[in-house]
Amino acid sequence: MLIVEDHRVVAEGLAALINDQADMSVVGNVGTVAECVAAATELNPDVVLLDFRLPDGMGPDAAAAIRSIRPASKMIFLTREDTEAARFAAVQSGASAFLHKSRAAAEVVAAIRDVARGRMLITPRTIATLLAKRKAIEAQLERLTPREKEVLRLMAEGFPSRAIAAELGISYTTVRTHIRGLGSKLAVHSKLEAVVKARELGLIS
Repeated sequence: MLIVEDHRVVAEGLAALINDQADMSVVGNVGTVAECVAAATELNPDVVLLDFRLPDGMGPDAAAAIRSIRPASKMIFLTREDTEAARFAAVQSGASAFLHKSRAAAEVVAAIRDVARGRMLITPRTIATLLAKRKAIEAQLERLTPREKEVLRLMAEGFPSRAIAAELGISYTTVRTHIRGLGSKLAVHSKLEAVVKARELGLIS
């Protein structure tokens, strides 16, 4: 197994947990996308355990790169990310499982064992649901103008309307018009709703 995790305490804990199993061993432990590609080439791991966010990129990018080199390697995401966008990206990259870091150690070990045996722990129903939600999100994004996307992103980041106007070099009145447009298109009427919607649409992380 190859571990791709930039928090060394977490990575070392995972390695100790896995190496304690009679039927598993860690062949490599790296913390960046760049390192994982080289490690996969050299070590040819059966299973790769990835974090979603890495210092030089995203876990799904790392997974896709590894699969292009070692197509037989199976991918498991173990992450704090729990958004639809994260799950969709994991599915797109060919992941077999998506686990939250709050899971018990025994569950993580069981998932690794299942995936190593060829089981897909992301169900077809989950994939279908994610695809449907992704299509709905893409449809919402298509309805927004580039300026409305910018206004929504800044709203979600906590900018008041006058600060948005200054940031974008437009009038306060124009910003209010864009916010009304966002209200009618996306039912966004408050900062909290803006944060939720902007995350859902992938405009902020």
